[in-house]
Amino acid sequence: MSAWEIATIIFEILGGMGTFLIGMKLLSENMTKLAHGKLQKMLNKTADSRFAGVGIGAAVTVLGQSSAFTTVMVVGLVNAGIMTLFQATAIIMGANIGTTLNAWVIALGGSDITVVFFVLAAVGVLMTMFSKKERIATLGSVIAAFGIIFVGLKFMSGALTFDRGSEAYAAVSNVLHVIKNPMLLLIIGILITALVQSSTAVNAIILTMVSSGLTIGDGGNATLYIIIGSNIGTCVTALISSLGAGANAKRAALIHFLFNLFGAIIFMTVLVAWPAFSDTVLNGVIPTGGMIFEGRDMAPGMQIALFHTLFNTVNTLLFLPFVKGFVWIAEHLIREKKQDEAEIELYSELDERLLRSPSVALGYMYQETGKVFSYAMAELDRAFEAFLKKDVSSAEEINRRNARLAAANMKGVSYLVKLTAQTSVIEDEQTISDLHYVLNDIMRVGELADNVTKYTRRTVEDKLVFSDEFLEMLSAMYEKIQHLYAISLDIFLKKDVSRLGELDALEDEVDSDRHELIHAHINRLNEGKCDPTNSSVFINLVGNLERAADHITYIAHSVEEGGREAYLAKV
Repeated sequence: MSAWEIATIIFEILGGMGTFLIGMKLLSENMTKLAHGKLQKMLNKTADSRFAGVGIGAAVTVLGQSSAFTTVMVVGLVNAGIMTLFQATAIIMGANIGTTLNAWVIALGGSDITVVFFVLAAVGVLMTMFSKKERIATLGSVIAAFGIIFVGLKFMSGALTFDRGSEAYAAVSNVLHVIKNPMLLLIIGILITALVQSSTAVNAIILTMVSSGLTIGDGGNATLYIIIGSNIGTCVTALISSLGAGANAKRAALIHFLFNLFGAIIFMTVLVAWPAFSDTVLNGVIPTGGMIFEGRDMAPGMQIALFHTLFNTVNTLLFLPFVKGFVWIAEHLIREKKQDEAEIELYSELDERLLRSPSVALGYMYQETGKVFSYAMAELDRAFEAFLKKDVSSAEEINRRNARLAAANMKGVSYLVKLTAQTSVIEDEQTISDLHYVLNDIMRVGELADNVTKYTRRTVEDKLVFSDEFLEMLSAMYEKIQHLYAISLDIFLKKDVSRLGELDALEDEVDSDRHELIHAHINRLNEGKCDPTNSSVFINLVGNLERAADHITYIAHSVEEGGREAYLAKV
């Protein structure tokens, strides 16, 4: 067998694997688009039920077409504090079951169904090219991706299909027969999967080999050891993803690794002690010789898919009662460092792992933006209270908080820019645009709080005195602003547009209070009851508070159709 023939086989395998991986990536991306909003709803239903978690994990993995996708998302959600480790563990177990569907699809790669998918691929491309409806075009991309996957499988299958008596077949068989040690085969599965970061790709190669009549090692259980190794190797993606994240994110990735490691130990023990497992169990369920297509026996590939399903399903059933045990081990192996409140970064939970599903990322962007909104309002509360007490010492703290707010704003804007690059869904693009305005409104609330501290300093330095009547009216106005904030935050987080009427009525009252305060002040000036030097602070302070109320109102209106711009057009 010449060097050129060997190189040709290698390049055809690599080309087929590359085509397969591109197809898987397109399938995952477009399935996620097609399931727009559904992934977020599923992950939001994380309950304390183990079985519900397993079901959610399996469903999300089927929709996302990748257990790595689900696991990385779970690591991100745990890091954000949205999901507990208990919930994450059950979902990870379900993800392992969900990914077994891919093995069955690959096992069909060389059968008659391949022709059907080739035809569907052409239909999918036409749908994508000519459909004016985004959802139909996305569906076309999904269908086309399936076709690309089977083209890749066909490439690999063709590269590994030899005449049994040929020199090429003998050469490849000799190479595959070299390694027979179960531990070495396990390690090969781990390393190759860690390298390509896709257990599906490794399974595709193995399934194609066995379906082409090639035998790894001495046959028997040899191939199964590599499959077990691929399940451990796939944990590398989540482990890498957790680097630099919080303790809980690292724990979630560790739990994923421990689950597959413990399962591997159990199955390796069984397979080593039972050398005839493959012949007795797998061949007993799916006998060889019963599924011949184009001279190739499809049964060996189907047996590998069956084993992959058994491995993940049995492990889930075995370990599901011990979810709390996995959490206990992870918490004791990875300790959490205590952080001072001043060191906690706003928007620290905006995990880039969530960008893999824009709808999920947007959902949690809303939640974290709500926290930043609360932070800005607390800043305004602090500044107003300091004004009433004539306390200038709070100015330094307000400045520090404003600096943190500015840093958070930059981080939020950067995240939204990345989100824009990840989505092509029109609804998401509109939401991202609205959130940009919201971030600006939150910054304005913080800046207005800083203005209030300046009026406090001016009041103290110039020894200004305000009447009790004015301070009472001002406090009553500010109480309405606080109530306005509470309603606005509730509307923003729940997207409950039914309360917008209540919000607008209260904002009108704040506007009326401002007019009343200024009118009363002018009357007192005309009657000589008020010092004219108070006017600058008085009018600017009241005006700044009313402007804060405006920005608080804008934030609430960002959730209605058309967002902030539609609201401003109406008023």
